[in-house]
Amino acid sequence: MAITQHKIGSGFTARSTADDVLAGIDLSGKNVLITGGYSGLGLEATRALARAGAYVIVPARRPDVAAEALRGIPRTEVRELDLADPGDIRAFSDRFLETGRPLDIVIANAGVMAHPNTPIGPGWEAHFAINHLGHYALVNRLRPALAPTGARVVSVASSGHFLSDIRWDDPHFRHGYDHWLAYGQSKTANALLAVRLDALGAADGVRAFAVHPGSILTPLQRRIPREQQIAQGWITPDGRRAYGFKTPAQGAATAVWAATSPLLDEYGGAYCQDCDIAEPATTDDMLVGGVKPWAIDPGSASRLWALSGELTGVDNFS
Repeated sequence: MAITQHKIGSGFTARSTADDVLAGIDLSGKNVLITGGYSGLGLEATRALARAGAYVIVPARRPDVAAEALRGIPRTEVRELDLADPGDIRAFSDRFLETGRPLDIVIANAGVMAHPNTPIGPGWEAHFAINHLGHYALVNRLRPALAPTGARVVSVASSGHFLSDIRWDDPHFRHGYDHWLAYGQSKTANALLAVRLDALGAADGVRAFAVHPGSILTPLQRRIPREQQIAQGWITPDGRRAYGFKTPAQGAATAVWAATSPLLDEYGGAYCQDCDIAEPATTDDMLVGGVKPWAIDPGSASRLWALSGELTGVDNFS
């Protein structure tokens, strides 16, 4: 069934912060896992969720760096994980499942942008492998831990999905590489992951959502030269963020809202933006946002899920 995209009047806006959307919500006793939860938007989400009482597990490729970033934040735990390594994902998941702890919320937040053409493992394109396949495999392997009475999975996509649908004939860019198209494809995949995961998991209480956090300057843009960021209108010549860009605390808000808001109980699979369900995109302006039809198509979501299961060798939902 197609996802119906329309605002539901959340009461929040593009300027709301992660703390704003959690006002009055008590997450005491809840376990949250946030990939990339020690930098940029992920760090802001970790701080806000911990302040609301949650216990936050932060998988990190650089655990020492993560531990330093999380110093002083209560109820946080760092565990080593490289999303580019299927064996590491398996080992991480097995170790976590051995603890017997449930997961109430998973925020698939980690990612790369403008990554050079460096095929991973069996030749997977890096954006597709890290941003999508790594999270697909992680969520599937952690399936036994997802609380059957209301777990939520939030997939952090972006308006970068405007740049590319799934390249079904060449998802790994073996015939010509463009890092922006590769990034765009991975963000479409992030959105489609939520569509299919919700369809498969809803009967067991597992709901999934995709979110566009908005335009924010974070370490995600570290590979993009300053001159290019100025040319693209991301920053001003004196280094300030451009008009319309959010602060990291505002950028984290939509993912945190999607992970916790009771208003979304009946809208599983939706693509969200500015702390509400996004409207269909009517322009190609990524700053305005919205969602393109290829990012919420159930047929494409099912096809991508099958491809991902074939590539990673794991599918614990179908």
